[in-house]
Amino acid sequence: MRKIISFMHVSLDGFVAGPNGEMNWIKVDEEIFDYVGKRIGESDTALYGRVTYDMMEGYWPTAGDGPDASKHDIEHSAWYKKAHKVVLSKTLKGQSLPNTTIISDDLVDSINKLRQQQGSEILLFGSPTATHALIQQNLIDGYWLFVNPVILGQGIPLFTGIKDKVKLQPVIAPKQFSCGVTALSYVVE
Repeated sequence: MRKIISFMHVSLDGFVAGPNGEMNWIKVDEEIFDYVGKRIGESDTALYGRVTYDMMEGYWPTAGDGPDASKHDIEHSAWYKKAHKVVLSKTLKGQSLPNTTIISDDLVDSINKLRQQQGSEILLFGSPTATHALIQQNLIDGYWLFVNPVILGQGIPLFTGIKDKVKLQPVIAPKQFSCGVTALSYVVE
């Protein structure tokens, strides 16, 4: 069965965005991009909520095309174009988008069918609302967190709506980046 891994930047106090969705506190650099690029390259499916999907779709299909495109933009754009996209959305219901599956209802059944299909693990990028929906249904198999050295004090929490304790097992040793971000990787026991 394919695993769903939540890929998320998080503040030290557990928020994934500020109160109004702000993400200007997230630190990224070439060191992180190279590390993430290797890991993402092992996957063939990206899972998004509609808001994050719209943001990604508005940038990544052509991000690597310009003469001034960075190494990261070129590589991630190529991956994005090849990857199968899955979008959790009630507003996109019934639309047909290339290389994209839209899940509008029957979340548990639809996700479980997706997990039975051929392919590698499914990476859930950002998408706090989608992440919360999957957490509430115990559909996330692991977390790949990039802990940023900032305390927001308020915002959109990563973990909300959890009914029972969830035990996690570390997958790899924490990775400290020179910008202060620490990557943590866990699987759900």
